[in-house]
Amino acid sequence: MGTVATAAAATAGEGARTPSTAAISLGLGVAVVSSLVNGSTFVLQKKGIVRAKRRGTSYLTDIVWWAGTIAMAVGQIGNFLAYTAVPTVLVTPLGALGVPFGSILASYLLKEKLNILGKLGCLLSCAGSVVLIIHSPKSESVTTQAELEEKLTNPVFVGYLCIVLLMLLLLIFWIAPAHGPTNIMVYISICSLLGSFTVPSTKGIGLAAQDIFHNNPSSQRALCLCLVLLAVLGCSIIIQFRYINKALECFDSSVFGAIYYVVFTTLVLLASAILFREWSNVGLVDFLGMACGFTTVSVGIVLIQVFKEFNFNIGEMNKSNMKTD
Repeated sequence: MGTVATAAAATAGEGARTPSTAAISLGLGVAVVSSLVNGSTFVLQKKGIVRAKRRGTSYLTDIVWWAGTIAMAVGQIGNFLAYTAVPTVLVTPLGALGVPFGSILASYLLKEKLNILGKLGCLLSCAGSVVLIIHSPKSESVTTQAELEEKLTNPVFVGYLCIVLLMLLLLIFWIAPAHGPTNIMVYISICSLLGSFTVPSTKGIGLAAQDIFHNNPSSQRALCLCLVLLAVLGCSIIIQFRYINKALECFDSSVFGAIYYVVFTTLVLLASAILFREWSNVGLVDFLGMACGFTTVSVGIVLIQVFKEFNFNIGEMNKSNMKTD
């Protein structure tokens, strides 16, 4: 972590910078591990909620639920480290790896079905993630505190945040109380819209932290900026945590995790594109490659979840062909 921050500070300046191979490898490794850890959180928390309901107690008293909560914290810390090392558009889509891992784990812990189409979906999700890694941008357009402050006060980004805040207020205070328990998209929309704050805040904290311990006039401004971003990040995570658990009480963990990934990733990439302009360094070929990779991941997730109740296996297919012959 210290090596990455030092390298980032040393290469900071005007224009984009390209992280070293070691930094990219470290960020990728941490992102992959974090996605797998995050993939287990919904399953463990759902298992804890089910166990608590059977006993007639609160899920706050269940050790499995707490294991999922701790896993979520570890995964978020891992994401923070990854965001400080490589571009957001590279880290966020890798969360797809947590979906097949969570589905496999749910098939054992929650006895949820995973048929041949689900296994194919797992393979497609992993393949799409590899395509995303290959074609993602390797340079960052925001490398210093001054550039970060300029981006945060950009009228386009401020306008986007105002729209997000308005939608969150509408969802939390009017729509969620009436339709949240029956419509999965309500809770997913709240958690995903909050990603517009959590991911840019995490990335911004990593940039501001580079100047905090330097003996120069900008260190005080960096400290204030870091504290503000920490407060925003903390509030966003707490609200997300509340509505994730509300969703897990009402809906299937695998279905929630899959839809949440697609919506969350789309909104985070949108917020990052507006704030950090990381897409400005992506050529047409890489853009099409990332679009194909994200589409492949999304198709894989649909196969995992939409057809999970469909009874289909190779043995039955062979029997059907034999009867036809």
